[in-house]
Amino acid sequence: MNEKLHAALKRQSRLRRDGCEILDEAKLDALLPKRDPNAHKGNFGRILILAGSVGFTGAPVLAANAALRAGAGLIFVGVPEAVYPIVAQKLDEPMVFPLASDEAGRLNTRAIPEIVSRLENCDACLVGPGLGRSPAILDVVGAVLTHAACPVILDADGINALEGNIDILGQAKAPVLLTPHDGEFRRLGGDPAPETRYASAKELARRWGVTVLLKGHRTLIVSPDRTWLNTTGNPGMATGGSGDVLAGIILALMGQGIEPATAAAAGAWLHGAVGDYCAQVWGEYGMTPTDIIANLPIFLK
Repeated sequence: MNEKLHAALKRQSRLRRDGCEILDEAKLDALLPKRDPNAHKGNFGRILILAGSVGFTGAPVLAANAALRAGAGLIFVGVPEAVYPIVAQKLDEPMVFPLASDEAGRLNTRAIPEIVSRLENCDACLVGPGLGRSPAILDVVGAVLTHAACPVILDADGINALEGNIDILGQAKAPVLLTPHDGEFRRLGGDPAPETRYASAKELARRWGVTVLLKGHRTLIVSPDRTWLNTTGNPGMATGGSGDVLAGIILALMGQGIEPATAAAAGAWLHGAVGDYCAQVWGEYGMTPTDIIANLPIFLK
């Protein structure tokens, strides 16, 4: 047996012994809420996405469309005013609104009052995809954590803003989900090496009372009291935009009332399962994150 494969199988076996749960289609079906025939759009989650900047207009579009296909009822997308015309033109169903931006086309601190106001009526919030890095982004992240009464996902640049400032997680009033890849995990002080990633993610979750979705070949979802090992997905998903799609799926599930850690596990399984289907149809070289969004309803159905 290939030495690397043997080592990976040993780690997976150890994680199972350590109490990692494995999600499958039957468990996911039991998790998804059944829809009341008398329901309206407000019953399926009011979600807020804060994303995008000059040069990164695809991130809010991918996240919003993924959330739409995952069943979110009302989707509000706040983007820097510098890119508002581009993003608004790409999105029909989600409601896009402009926020104050700086000269580089990133969110400005002047956007914070509008963001705080929007948070008051939301069931879940995503902060980070394509926001870029600046002191103002840290202020935005801090404002969301301080004021949000709903669960918050910090993804991409929402995580990068925590580098050297991770203590602001202690200000959070509501549950927080972090969705780092290996590089972002290092910026949080974690160690993504194969033999240490589980223990390191567990320590981060325990110390700050958050859930950590650590992306990788076998994505780990670690909360202070539960852990999942995801078994779906393939290398064809290792492309720009795939993480935005994952964040959007999880956000929609959270907005529909699934608690954050469980929504993260369910979203990771769905994202990977649809990705595996896309790899079969188009191949790992040719598949795209947009293919995952387009085929998500087939799996949800």
